[in-house]
Amino acid sequence: MQYSFTLLKADYLQRTRSYFFLITLAITVYAAYSFVPPNTASYTTLSVPGYRGAYNSAWVGYVSATMTTVMLSLYGFLLVNSGIKKDIDTEVGLIIATTPVSNFKYLLTKLFSNFLVLLTIAGITFAVSMVMFLLRGSGYPFIFADFIIPYIVFALPALFLVSGLAVVAEVFLSKRTILQFIIYFFICGAVMANINIPKPGIPTAVFDPFGLSLVTGSIKNQINTQFHEHIDQVSFGFIFSSHHKTFRTVVWNGVNWTSIFIFSRLIWIALSLALVYLSSFFFHRFDFNQSISKKKKALADNRQTEIIDLKPAPISKGPLPAIVTDYGILPFIKTELLLLVRKGSKWFWLVSAVVWVAMLFAPLDIAHAYLLPVIWFLQVTRLSELVTKEQTYRLHYFTYSSYKPLLRMLPAQILAGVALMVVLALPLIGRYLLVFNTFAVINIFCGAVFIVLLAVCLGIVSGGKKLFEVVFFMLTYAVTQKIRAIDYLGATPHESHTGYISVLLALILSFGLISFFVRNYQARHL
Repeated sequence: MQYSFTLLKADYLQRTRSYFFLITLAITVYAAYSFVPPNTASYTTLSVPGYRGAYNSAWVGYVSATMTTVMLSLYGFLLVNSGIKKDIDTEVGLIIATTPVSNFKYLLTKLFSNFLVLLTIAGITFAVSMVMFLLRGSGYPFIFADFIIPYIVFALPALFLVSGLAVVAEVFLSKRTILQFIIYFFICGAVMANINIPKPGIPTAVFDPFGLSLVTGSIKNQINTQFHEHIDQVSFGFIFSSHHKTFRTVVWNGVNWTSIFIFSRLIWIALSLALVYLSSFFFHRFDFNQSISKKKKALADNRQTEIIDLKPAPISKGPLPAIVTDYGILPFIKTELLLLVRKGSKWFWLVSAVVWVAMLFAPLDIAHAYLLPVIWFLQVTRLSELVTKEQTYRLHYFTYSSYKPLLRMLPAQILAGVALMVVLALPLIGRYLLVFNTFAVINIFCGAVFIVLLAVCLGIVSGGKKLFEVVFFMLTYAVTQKIRAIDYLGATPHESHTGYISVLLALILSFGLISFFVRNYQARHL
């Protein structure tokens, strides 16, 4: 028990003392602030046709808790799914493997470490939600239970489940990060879709780990009963609208808890523990030799025997090619492109090829708003390591001291990333050129430059790849939900195309300048 607590404390402190965690907290505070928009805002986080909720304790507390639960469940997986990998990279796992800590206790430590990290972020949104009630409240009394209860009942079980799934994913798919993302988001999508399917005799909220259906169903039932309406659906999330409508105010005082729903929360927690316990039987315990097949071992032994049998031959300089000095940027671009293409499993290129071909035949609006963001997001691990791989493999001592690294290597990495994104978007670009839609082509090209420079900037500033992976996921989700304010691809029509391009170019310029200044500082203070 003493070893487990020490591991838990060290892992939690190591994660929360990073620049990445501080940046995540800053983003979380802003997100929590936006969960309770002012009445004059052009968006809402819970939309009922023709109605708006009064900002009493129940509305602010429950909406903030549900938004926190859903959002942290979606991108929290990306935040915490590298605990075991970090122990492998830092070789701390080799030390842990020699301790009396069992596989289950170690994985349980990682589960609680993941949970505490997510719980810390949820605690920040909890505090911000109470502050927002004091700022946006309309004279309603402050009821502390309306804030603490939904966070306990909604957020804690859901985040515990996310933490357990992150551990399970690392055990079974340790070297396939993008596959972890795909499977997890598929599970989230299936759960969200399952929420809206009625189940005779069984409360829908039992199968909802987020608690979303319980809140929206309670609000819908109150409006239908109080105002004699027939509303079928309540929309949840950041919903933007450019039209100012007249709303009727509804005073909602929270949900009616049932014993079945409370018991279902315990079931989700128990399921998380059961999955981690099952994973402990398949955990490698940092013994990577067991993953090598007998065939590979035999092949390695044969090669070793051949090497031993060979007699050392004298080295002749005659056949060696002459050394040619080239200080240009083209060899770097070629090398970076090869590194991007060869990274990861070849099966993911097959998936990308299927999406690439689908963009040739799908309707333009679907290809632009859904297929293009998907095929670009499939390259998230490639882009996230575009400028961080040198530090990951400890090669930055050589690259930073090379000839003009800021004018040769960094631009080559940016150009290689942009070239990859443009090639993946070629089917859509070609179709837009056939219909003479140059604005759409410019939007896609600017989007490619934007996302690559965003990866470069966040990678250089944070020193890791996690921050970009989280931000890229949120951007992809926003584009597929057609949130106009965050659409960097131009998939959603904007009121002013010139203004949209101007903002995007300003962001591109900012990311580029920050990247070059920070990398220049790093190279000079190696």
